[in-house]
Amino acid sequence: MSYFLGVDIGTSGTKTILINERGKILAEASASYKLYHPKPLWSEQNPDDWWKATVKTIREVVKKSGKAKESIKAIGLSGQMHGSVFLDKDDQVIRPALLWNDQRTADECDEIESRAGGRRNLIKMVANPALTGFTAPKILWLRNHEPRNFSKVRKVLLPKDDVRRRLTGEFATDVSDASGMLLLDVKKRKWSRSLLNKLELDESLFAQVYESEDVTGTLTKKAAKTLGLTTDCVVVGGAGDCAANAVGTGVVKSGVLSTSIGTSGVMFVHSDEVQVDPLGRLHTFCHAVRGKWHMMGVNLCAGGSLQWFAENLCQDLGPKVYDTLNREAAKASPGSDGLYFLPYLAGERTPHADPDARGCFVGLTLAHQRGQVARAIMEGVTYSMRDSLEIIQSMNVPVKQVRVSGGGSKSKLWRQLQADVFGTKAVTINAEQGPAYGVALLAAVGAGAYKNIQQACAATIRETSSTPVDRKTKRLYDARFPVYQDLYQSLKGNFKAISVVEA
Repeated sequence: MSYFLGVDIGTSGTKTILINERGKILAEASASYKLYHPKPLWSEQNPDDWWKATVKTIREVVKKSGKAKESIKAIGLSGQMHGSVFLDKDDQVIRPALLWNDQRTADECDEIESRAGGRRNLIKMVANPALTGFTAPKILWLRNHEPRNFSKVRKVLLPKDDVRRRLTGEFATDVSDASGMLLLDVKKRKWSRSLLNKLELDESLFAQVYESEDVTGTLTKKAAKTLGLTTDCVVVGGAGDCAANAVGTGVVKSGVLSTSIGTSGVMFVHSDEVQVDPLGRLHTFCHAVRGKWHMMGVNLCAGGSLQWFAENLCQDLGPKVYDTLNREAAKASPGSDGLYFLPYLAGERTPHADPDARGCFVGLTLAHQRGQVARAIMEGVTYSMRDSLEIIQSMNVPVKQVRVSGGGSKSKLWRQLQADVFGTKAVTINAEQGPAYGVALLAAVGAGAYKNIQQACAATIRETSSTPVDRKTKRLYDARFPVYQDLYQSLKGNFKAISVVEA
């Protein structure tokens, strides 16, 4: 039997799994690394940390599984999207990578739209507006603010693709991850020469683009020795973490939407055709399914909001802090007794595209206790994801089922909140490893174990639970949701004023 590795290079750490031809997970391992914030709203990581974590987790998984190295046939890579790895002519990292949740590039977003001839023209070229998290503004920021570093740049890679380089020696990326750079012609699934010319960026800076299941190279002798594998092991295109998670939860056909609550929050829906939100509130990217696309709404600080609360204000609760917060939040009344939370701790992407947005509680009284505050955070995050769902539905995209994943899917309360706020049952599936599982399946397809990714998902993924809508609670949240939406509009000007004062 052949075996396949899935490696997910995330923001907080790297997770690696090994599956067999039937999709059963045989072993898994994870390793964490640091996230750096040298200035407010800046977010960086050291690419060397990703590589060290990849080596550690692959070696650990292979050892745990006890499988012969010759039987491990392929590796699939997933990773945090949009991050920028700048390499010099010797393939050395020039500076720490700017990440997806870095907000320093507002001026560069304006520059991109101006060079493109306006926001509408930009959306026509690459299907999306310029957002601070995307890669293209980061490249321009380096050119504008660190010209000496920019003069050294010979390649710009995404996080998972820098790991690929170290595995295979190849400069390659996949269409789903490349879509988030704001430099890909999403409809034609290739680099947009038109936009690159307007931005005065040479196409040679970027990796070759592949479909997600395509083989992009094999392990070098050095990498194979380091990992304890063979040079016959291939590496497939893989996918950005959002598309990889969708594959890992079986969202590879029309009518199925996935939600993922991790550090960020994602609403992801499959599309057989290119559909673009003319206002640019949703992302339209290539899917990890050959010749297909997806639309996606992203909230920058979803599970990260609860993490902020737990780590900074609930240290006294000990190692089981999340269990305690979930238990106390479940006892609080739906609606948190009039307390609202805006989860904009890192600015916001969908639907506001506002790097100046700030997190805040509205409606606090002396009667509110910790459980109500925790519930308000969870409700606010779920409201923020409903913003994306409403746009998807307004575009007449069919949503027949919602599959929940990420850390939020492990909380019974958060599953119920999603069912009640979204107004549809929340389904979980047997594969809980999301992105890592998705790219392991893509690796299996690339190695020939399955004809395509749809066949792989049909053979391996099944529903395990379903949380029905509580109709009474749904009516309550339907009444509160417009209030939540109005709060951002009321405070938008204040957020801008705060950012000016901070500057």
